[in-house]
Amino acid sequence: MRIRLEGNRAEITLGMIHLRETFTVTAMSRAYPDRARPRNYRVYVTIIPRKIR
Repeated sequence: MRIRLEGNRAEITLGMIHLRETFTVTAMSRAYPDRARPRNYRVYVTIIPRKIR
């Protein structure tokens, strides 16, 4: 599954922390600047569900 995170750097970092608690992150793009909002960025993340033991 591919997800796009949008926000400032702190919001994206917090979002990544929460995603990693539930999913396995297999890929993450670099932070792309948002053209409409200069202080915001986009990051694309590929995740898979964690296996339940």
